[in-house]
Amino acid sequence: MKTFLKLFIMLFCVLSFAQTTVKGKVIDDKGLPLPSANIIIAGSATGTTSDFEGNYTLTTDLNPPFTIKISYTGFETKTEQVTSNNQTINVTLIEGNELDEVVISASRTPERIFESPVTVERFGAREIKNTASSSFYNGLENLKGVDINTGSLTFKQVNTRGFADFNNGRFVQLIDGADNSIPALNIVIGNLVGASELDVKSVEILPGASSALYGANAFNGILFIQTKNPFDDQGVKAYVKTGFTSQDAAGENEYYDVGFRGAHKFSDKFAAEINFSYLKGTDWFANSEQDIDTPGGTRQSNVNFNGLNVFGDEVSTNIRAASGGLGIIPDVNVSRTGYNEQDLTDFDAESVKADWTLAYRPWGDDFEISYNGRVGVGSTVFQATNRNYLDDFFFQQHKVEIKNDNFFVRGYVNDDDAGNSYDLVFTGININRAWKSDQQWFGDYIGAFALATFGGQNEGAAHAFARGVADEDFDIDASGNILTGEVDGVRRLIPGTPEFQQTFDRVTQNPDFSSGSSFQDESKFYHVDANYNFSHLIEDIFDLQAGGSFRENSLNSNGTIFTDNNSGITYNEVGAYVQIQKELVDERLKLTGSGRFDKNELFDGFFTPRFSVGYTLGEERNHNIRTSVQTGFRNPTSQNLFLGLDVGSAILLGSAPGNPERFERNVFLSDGTLTTLNGSLAFNNAYTATSAAIFAATGDPSVLEVGNLNPVMPEQVTSFEVGYRSQLFDKKVTIDVNGYYNTFRNFLASEVVVSPLVGSVLDASGVQALAAGNSQAFQVTTNSDADIESFGATTSITTKVFGDFNIGVNYTFSDFEFDQDSDPDFRPGFNTPKHKVKASFGNSELFKNFGFNIAWRWSDSYFWQAPFADGNVPAFNTVDLQINYSIPSIKSNFRLSASNLTGNEFITAIGPGPVGSIFLFSWTINNL
Repeated sequence: MKTFLKLFIMLFCVLSFAQTTVKGKVIDDKGLPLPSANIIIAGSATGTTSDFEGNYTLTTDLNPPFTIKISYTGFETKTEQVTSNNQTINVTLIEGNELDEVVISASRTPERIFESPVTVERFGAREIKNTASSSFYNGLENLKGVDINTGSLTFKQVNTRGFADFNNGRFVQLIDGADNSIPALNIVIGNLVGASELDVKSVEILPGASSALYGANAFNGILFIQTKNPFDDQGVKAYVKTGFTSQDAAGENEYYDVGFRGAHKFSDKFAAEINFSYLKGTDWFANSEQDIDTPGGTRQSNVNFNGLNVFGDEVSTNIRAASGGLGIIPDVNVSRTGYNEQDLTDFDAESVKADWTLAYRPWGDDFEISYNGRVGVGSTVFQATNRNYLDDFFFQQHKVEIKNDNFFVRGYVNDDDAGNSYDLVFTGININRAWKSDQQWFGDYIGAFALATFGGQNEGAAHAFARGVADEDFDIDASGNILTGEVDGVRRLIPGTPEFQQTFDRVTQNPDFSSGSSFQDESKFYHVDANYNFSHLIEDIFDLQAGGSFRENSLNSNGTIFTDNNSGITYNEVGAYVQIQKELVDERLKLTGSGRFDKNELFDGFFTPRFSVGYTLGEERNHNIRTSVQTGFRNPTSQNLFLGLDVGSAILLGSAPGNPERFERNVFLSDGTLTTLNGSLAFNNAYTATSAAIFAATGDPSVLEVGNLNPVMPEQVTSFEVGYRSQLFDKKVTIDVNGYYNTFRNFLASEVVVSPLVGSVLDASGVQALAAGNSQAFQVTTNSDADIESFGATTSITTKVFGDFNIGVNYTFSDFEFDQDSDPDFRPGFNTPKHKVKASFGNSELFKNFGFNIAWRWSDSYFWQAPFADGNVPAFNTVDLQINYSIPSIKSNFRLSASNLTGNEFITAIGPGPVGSIFLFSWTINNL
């Protein structure tokens, strides 16, 4: 027994000595604690993080001596030697500036922003904490060169360098390397179903063409969201935001946003985390009644009124033609009475997001196998060709990844479900039709107009009388006198009544757009990509990395969006790239060359190279100049290729091989005969929209021009960029300037053509069909022949004043040119102001535990051009403010914030409601 006890004591001593404990505190150069700082043993994945007061304890099986690395985002990393057990190591980290921060997007490898070969913007933990906006995603609009178009309270579309709208297929968003786009739309719907604020580690934006490394559609730029790893960032964190939104049209409405993150490292080999957030508010009311077609027009002044946020009035006809040519009926178009947008949606804005990660490191080092699942359900108003209400829109992504410091292989699937979503335009149209057919309504209108004219009324009064009769607002006798009392017929459906609600429910649940407005979609895509960095094998020669990707798209809308009535549509894309990077001249000169080849099964392959040169000057290496030539290409989106949707004013049609022929519809000609409309008419029997409009106004057939379209091809861009960065006065002043010039080929743009339903555009039969109203407009994405160029510049300066007050100012210039004469029907849709100025001023520690930040933005006026509507966006300026106070004893931060503090409502596009103000109180626990 004594022998056994001795052996047990010896074994216990060995085990005890095999455990080394290091503890201490991490603070900044002001003496303030740095919570969630990383303390990692050099050369391994073993580590821990500091708590809310900056304290940490690290336990390891290693025996001293060994080295630990202490890092915190926005601060310079520090190394310390552990020489004994139970050693106390207190660390003070020195705050860097934004050019010292590390990015990975520019070259797919970690490097300081200061030495990045191309322009890159970063929004790190420090910026997320101090943003004056209501969320980290909204705070991105304070970065230079970044445009954020506000479509609704919960949907904001990020873009850089122009040429985009809400249906933006030119800009890519990645969360931990995985594309966050919706399969059916090929676009990202902001952060509606994206990353939780508590889980975001940093955001990087790479403006401009980036196809050489990231493939198709990395055309205007890429947004990278990096989330926290459960091995590195552990514990339970939560926030609650509550307050209200304020808008003239909507009034004041409650706003809630709550979030939770839990992460735990069970051992050096296994860790897990879960995130959840929920947001609910009232969307910005869109209630503009401006006339889209007749500037200054109103329902009272224009019988063919087409209100911006009024739906159902898109249905219009020439009443003389509809009357059979009666001379007493004027030769004018008349539209039906529509419904305001607030009659067709409750403007509920809601977002529910959850994601979870299981991470396994089988050898306890940097080799990691992980699974991440991400789901989201949201409700918001989305504007594309029409305005749509995304009601309970569902998105899910499942990703498996294997990686270490030198490689990754990841595969994921994105899947969406439209839920109860519906088209607002067709909701208004088909509620009207459910009550009274177009033929009956216009017949009643024409009869009443004739009756009023015979009764001696002038034309304006006759139109008002005719509309009242057609809408059955009153009864009339045989002499045309208005009768008092109840009407005999059923009046036009009135919002708020049971009859209206029953019809609304029936229409919004019906996917047939001839009588309903629901759109269905269960599309998905599968994606695999891989990268290997060979630099550790050939580090004395140059840095080399290579990779590739494969994607299969699977569309399934049951014919409500795409021409997939009979079966789903699938197509795939594949690509591969290589990059070489070399530092010379005492590591001052950095040369980077990369190239990528991509092949979509529907098109020829494309090679997109990039070459950049960066040089660091000065004895203190505090000046850097860079220049680059980049290329990019963009494949047409799934909608560009396979769309088949009648939106009333035109048929939206994709031009993939075989797609136009799949779109067929039976239509009645003006003489009552039935014919079959086929989408191929847009490509082999069409007039240009411009010449058709002139013919309609003049009746002169000589102005008509054949406008047969060509199948769409990918578009390409070549971008030239120069830039300069500097750190002056002991890094207290930072300057960053860049300029770019882009040239485009085969620019993707929508074009409208008008096709005769009978006859040929090559002879008089086509003219006759057009004159009789037997025609159909098609809107197709095609390639412009116009010479298109865009150019711009950004500059920023940040510094500290009066001690620790941070101040920053940036300016962005953007413009473009194109040859309109070479393509008269080309609509560029540049959609960005020529001038933007942004500024911020704040102090994270004005006094102990108290900080503030204020941000101001000014945007020049610009012309918005998009499928839904065109118009001038007025110049605006807005102010955001936040003040915060931390109480370390309860590990909490309290904050008051105001977005658009002055209440000056503004718009960033034509169609959405004016942006009002958001006032919030938030309580965050255990974060930062």
